[in-house]
Amino acid sequence: MNQILSVDSLKTALPNRLPIVDGISFDIAAGETFALLGESGCGKSMTALSLMRLLPDGVAHAGGTARIAEVSLFDLPERDMREVRGGRMAMIFQEPGLSLNPVMTVGAQIAEVLELHGGRHDASILPSPLKGEGVERRCIELLTQVGIPDAARRVDEYPFQLSGGMKQRVMIAMALAGSPKLLIADEPTTALDVTIQAQVLQLLRDTQDRTGMAMLLITHDLGVVAETAHRVGVMYAGQIIEQASREQLFSKPLHPYTRKLFAALPGAVHAGQMLSAIPGSVPPLGSIAQGCRFAPRCDKAWALCREQTPGWTVIDGQGVRCHLYGRAEERGLGTESTSPLTPLPQTGEGSSVLSPKSSALLQVENLQVHFPIRKGFLQRTVGQVKAVDGVSMSILPGRTLALVGESGCGKTTLAKALLQLISSTAGSVQFAGRELIGSSGFRAAMQMVFQDPYSSLNPKMRVAEILEEGMSALNIGGDSGARQAHIDDLLDKCGLARDGKWRYPHEFSGGQRQRIAIARALAVSPRLLICDEPTSALDVSVQAQILNLLKSLQQELGLSYLFITHNLGVVEYLSHEVCVMYLGRIVEQGTTEEVMRSPKHPYTQALLSAVPRIDGKGRKFIRLEGDLPSPANPPQGCHFAPRCPLAMAACAHYPDVTNISATHGVRCHLYSGG
Repeated sequence: MNQILSVDSLKTALPNRLPIVDGISFDIAAGETFALLGESGCGKSMTALSLMRLLPDGVAHAGGTARIAEVSLFDLPERDMREVRGGRMAMIFQEPGLSLNPVMTVGAQIAEVLELHGGRHDASILPSPLKGEGVERRCIELLTQVGIPDAARRVDEYPFQLSGGMKQRVMIAMALAGSPKLLIADEPTTALDVTIQAQVLQLLRDTQDRTGMAMLLITHDLGVVAETAHRVGVMYAGQIIEQASREQLFSKPLHPYTRKLFAALPGAVHAGQMLSAIPGSVPPLGSIAQGCRFAPRCDKAWALCREQTPGWTVIDGQGVRCHLYGRAEERGLGTESTSPLTPLPQTGEGSSVLSPKSSALLQVENLQVHFPIRKGFLQRTVGQVKAVDGVSMSILPGRTLALVGESGCGKTTLAKALLQLISSTAGSVQFAGRELIGSSGFRAAMQMVFQDPYSSLNPKMRVAEILEEGMSALNIGGDSGARQAHIDDLLDKCGLARDGKWRYPHEFSGGQRQRIAIARALAVSPRLLICDEPTSALDVSVQAQILNLLKSLQQELGLSYLFITHNLGVVEYLSHEVCVMYLGRIVEQGTTEEVMRSPKHPYTQALLSAVPRIDGKGRKFIRLEGDLPSPANPPQGCHFAPRCPLAMAACAHYPDVTNISATHGVRCHLYSGG
């Protein structure tokens, strides 16, 4: 194979010589995707920045080599390295909103790359630039290639005028503009909906097939790895601890850390069970001078693991850094330690059908939230943004309703309207039989857990003050002593140390901050929690801890959840019922089993088809054309018709609900006979 990138014993360290990347080695061939997999803090992104020579101040290359096209990257002077970046190698960053220049049009930003690197590569290291009239034409070609509609118009727009998915596609267009031999993609789909994610990944695969480009994919999403990577390196605490082909890794993971990552994945197979969460967190830099770095979190560890650093062992072409695969007489374990993952033991009862004869805790009828569009000096109303347009749903006591759909469909607006954080235009919201619209006396009964705990927690307040604030505002919980006892009990329930209540939010990890946010919501003893993407920014191991916490709290306290998410694996694991939302309306609802196993609406089918699966079985991606229409100007008739592959004449009229079963309803003319 033609090797594009060869990395040997790469080390990156702080000034005190503490290693961030500690002696990793791998190769990537032409047309191949090598995935770096692991938790946050393992050194994946720092590996990418090391290869690009874009290290932050205070971090430096400390050893090892990296060669691209037979050129040693660390031997090049900075002037030549600037020519390599964007030319021979390019990078897609995780957050396009922070990576794109807000005061330049997207066309101008792509043109910069073309003028420096665009055109055909010759045999030397430097590409020939693209000049003159060909620049704008090539910008439009690139935007069209990455799937941006009406590229000739979009080329003159600014980043703030584009959706998150389109901004990510602009980043990809910029990266591809210089025809790189190596593309480094750092979590390129983390913040995207599953439909946009599928399109982006397909675009990258198509580019590889067409150009032979090599790709280093950095991700913590096992589904993305299963569908995209050819080979995988599992990274932990600065080291690659397992390296194998995709087929080997997913059929027979060897390292205990890899196996725990698989066991932590939510899904239907674990419904009713507690997920196998990994205790603790990635160790701080330099905290483990000798021995295995995973030993403090490993249930297979023994004395040798803490005394001696494991060497690299190759088994049938699959490399692993673990004492379990050293001398059998030392490890004293059977071969079951290398067997494929098995289902976890049952720890609870799954429930995927509606409880009979239960009265709804929350009943929503025809809820509408319309925002006026005002223009001119006199601010005349010239239209409306129909963010929520006639939603009806119910949540039963002790149950979880999942609300899914693409970004911009109105999920978060609906949640805020339920809490009366924004005004409703019409409709009814009843909680335990009491009408909430126009009322404010229910604050303690309904609480919200936000997506980003770091932004939602006051950085100037200690945890105890954060948890007590709601009780003080609502004048509940008794005197100060009683409240502190209640806070201690909340910390126990949420798996946090009691002495941590005198610390500030920045002193906790991301998972711990989300636990604090959950404890804050529970402080006023609510009956319903609205969880808005509470695990989307978390690693799979931390996500498992939060999902286990939510499930145990529901069982212990009888809580109901409205769970907003685009992670359909979480839906299968945690929810009892599902509502699918599109452009402000519910298009399908039913039990989790009905919606996830037998989806009826073409939009639901497209959503499910876009979800990467680690088994790779039974998936046929349904590509949705175009983007979500604007709620300020929704299509006539069925809102989904312009993107629907099954649209027909009857779709000119919006469909009524058709009941597939007593618990399963769908708004689609395919089932109405219309």
